[in-house]
Amino acid sequence: MNASLDSFKYDDAIVRKFLVATFVWGLVGMLVGLFIALQLAVPSFNVAPFLTFGRLRPLHTNAVIFAFAGNAFFTGCYYSSQRLLKARMFSDLLSRLHFWGWQLIIVSAAVTLPLGFTQAKEYAELEWPIDIMIAVVWVIFAVNFFGTIAKRRERHLYVALWFYIASIITVAILHIFNNLSIPVGPLKSYSIYAGVQDAFMQWWYGHNAVAFFLTTPFLGLMYYFMPKAANKPVYSYRLSIVHFWTLVFMYIWAGPHHLHYTALPEWASTLGMVFSVMLWMPSWGGMINGLLTLRGAWHKVVEDPVLKFFVVAVTAYGMATFEGPMLSIKSVNALAHYTDWIIAHVHTGALGWNGFLTFGMIYWLLPRLFQTKLYSTKLAELHFWLATFGMILYAVAIYSAGLTQGLMWRAFDETGRLQFPDFIETTMKLMPMYWVRAVGGGLYIIGMLLFGWNILKTWAARPKVYDEPVIQAAPLKVQAHKPEPSLHRRWEGLPLVFSLLTALAVIVASLFEIIPTFLIRTNIPTIASVKPYTPLELAGRDLYIREGCFNCHSQMIRPFRYETERYGEYSKPGESVYDHPFLWGSRRIGPDLAREGGKYPDLWHVRHMQDPRSITQKSIMPPYPGLLTSTIDFAGIQKRVDVMAMLGVPYGDAVTQKKAAEMAKAQAKEMAAGIAAQGGPAGLEDKEITALVAYLQRLGQDIKQATGVAHHAAPADGGM
Repeated sequence: MNASLDSFKYDDAIVRKFLVATFVWGLVGMLVGLFIALQLAVPSFNVAPFLTFGRLRPLHTNAVIFAFAGNAFFTGCYYSSQRLLKARMFSDLLSRLHFWGWQLIIVSAAVTLPLGFTQAKEYAELEWPIDIMIAVVWVIFAVNFFGTIAKRRERHLYVALWFYIASIITVAILHIFNNLSIPVGPLKSYSIYAGVQDAFMQWWYGHNAVAFFLTTPFLGLMYYFMPKAANKPVYSYRLSIVHFWTLVFMYIWAGPHHLHYTALPEWASTLGMVFSVMLWMPSWGGMINGLLTLRGAWHKVVEDPVLKFFVVAVTAYGMATFEGPMLSIKSVNALAHYTDWIIAHVHTGALGWNGFLTFGMIYWLLPRLFQTKLYSTKLAELHFWLATFGMILYAVAIYSAGLTQGLMWRAFDETGRLQFPDFIETTMKLMPMYWVRAVGGGLYIIGMLLFGWNILKTWAARPKVYDEPVIQAAPLKVQAHKPEPSLHRRWEGLPLVFSLLTALAVIVASLFEIIPTFLIRTNIPTIASVKPYTPLELAGRDLYIREGCFNCHSQMIRPFRYETERYGEYSKPGESVYDHPFLWGSRRIGPDLAREGGKYPDLWHVRHMQDPRSITQKSIMPPYPGLLTSTIDFAGIQKRVDVMAMLGVPYGDAVTQKKAAEMAKAQAKEMAAGIAAQGGPAGLEDKEITALVAYLQRLGQDIKQATGVAHHAAPADGGM
C-alpha cells in the first residue's frame, strides 16, 4: 500500500519570506500614507522636489496595494495551495524568483515614483520597464501555481483555488492591455490609447485591479483561513459556486461607473452602473458564506483575536461591496465623485477587508510557520482594538469630508449664485477632518508596530532547526476515480477547463464594452478646432505629469450647473483626442483645470507655482520653486513629438522637418519675454516653468474657439 504513496515536504520557507515582506512593506506604505495625509493639513510638509504630495500619493497606493496586499496574497496562496493540492510548489527556483522579483519591482517603484517617473494612470503609474518586469514575474508565479496544480495529489480544486485562478488570469489580462505604450526613453512612454478610449481602458483596469487583486485573491484566503481558524467547514458549497461565477462574470463590466457624467459615451457608463448594482448580490453572498462559517463558534470570537480580525474583515467587505454599487448609481455618483467620500470608501476596503484579513491570517500562521507559541495574544488583542478604533476615526472623518465637499461645491445662495465660489472655502472646512484622519491613521500604524513586535518575538522563539514533516499522499493516477454527481464537481477535477472557462468569462465581458468604444467612430466625435499641443506645451504637459498634478486636479467638467458656473463649458469627448494619456483625474483637492487656459496672465502662474500662498494665503498646494531654475530638456522634445506622431497625432513640420526643438525654443522665448514685461523674473526662456505655463495656458482654448462661449471666470481662488 505504502509503495503507491508519494512522499514530499511542503516549502514553508517561501511562505515565511513573503510574510516578512508583507509586514515590512505594509509599514512603509502606511507611513507614507500618514505623511501625505499630514501634507494636506500642513503644507510645509511638502519637501520639493521629491517628497511632494503629487509624487508620494502614487507611492502610497502602490505600496499598500501591490507591496502589502500583494505579498499578503502570496503568503496565503503559497501556504494554502500546497496543502489544498497535496503537493510542494512546482519549482523552488520559481518560488524564489517570484519572491525576489516582486521585491525588486517594489523597490523600483519606491525609487522611480518620487523621482517623477509615472504613466499618470491610477494604480498603473509604473513606467514601461517595470511593467515588463511585472509581466515576467507574474508569468513566473502563474507557471509555478499552475505547475503545482498539474502535479497535485488532490483531484478536486477547493473553492479558494478557484479565486486564485481567476485572480492570476485576470490580472495578467488587465495589466498587459492597459499598459500598452510606446517608449520615449528609458523611463518615459506614451499610452497607445488617447482621451476617451484611454479613460475607458484605465478604469476597465483600475476597477478590476481592485476586483482581482484586492478582492478575489483575498476571498480565496478567506475561504481557506477562516474555516481553519474556526475549525468549521464553509457554510455553503453551493453559495460559493454562485459567489464565484457571478463575481467573475459581473465584476469585469463595472469599471465605466467611474466615468459617469464625463465625456465617456453614456451607454458605457450606464452599462457599468447596471452591472455594479447587480454585483451587490453575489458580493453579499460571499460575506454571508464567510460569517455563517462561524455558526456555532461565536463564543470563540470573544476569546480568539484571529477570529476577531476575520469577522471585522468580512464585515468591512460587506460594507464596501454595498457602498460600491450604491456609489455607481448616477445620482449618488454626482455628489460623491471627485470628493473624499471615494477615499473613505476605498480605505474601508483597504484597512478593513485587506488589512484585517491579512492580520488575522498572519496571526494564525505565526505559530505554524515558526513552530512555537504566539508571543502575546494580549498584544494581538490590543492591535485589534487600536486598528478598529483607528479605522473608525478615519472613516467617520473622511466620509464627513466627502459629504462636506460635495454639498458645498453644489450649493447656491438665494440669488442663484454659487454660495462658495472660492474653492479654498471648501478646503478650509476640511482641515479638522484631515487632522482626525491623521489621528486615526496613526492609531492604525501603532497597531501595526505591535503586530511587528509580535512577529519578531515569535520568530525569536523559533527552534534552531525547523521540523519539516514528510507528507504522504497517493498520486492521482492510482486514485480511484468515481463519476461525479454534478457538472461543477467535474469541472473542479479539470483545472484546464476550469481556467479556460474563467478566462472566457472575463474576455467576453471585456470585449462587449471595448469593441464598441474603440470601433464605433460616432462614440468619439471630433472637433475641428482641437489641435495637437505645440512641442513646448507637450513638454509642459510631461512636467505636469512628472509632478503628479493630476493627483489633485481634474480636467473634466461635468454637465452640472454648479460645475459650469464655477469652471466653464462642460467637457466634450473630442477635446482629448490627442491626450496620451488622458488626465481627467479622479479627485479634486484643487479646482478643475479643464478651462484654465487664458484665465490668468502668465506671470500669475509663475508666482503661483513658485509660492502658492503668495496668491492664495490658505492654499495647501506644494510650492515648486525648482521649476524656475531647472532647464527644459529641449534635446528630448523631438523624440517625444516623433512618438506622438507614431500614435497618430498630426505634428506636420515638427516631425517631417525635425523642427520640434526649434519651435519649442521660439515659443519659450516669446513667453519669457512676456513674463518679464509683466514684471516677472527675466531669463526664463529655457526654464521648466515656461513649458508648464505654456501647457496650462493651452487648456480649454481649443473648445472656446469651437463654441464661441466665453469662459465663466471664477474668482482667483488660487487652486489648492
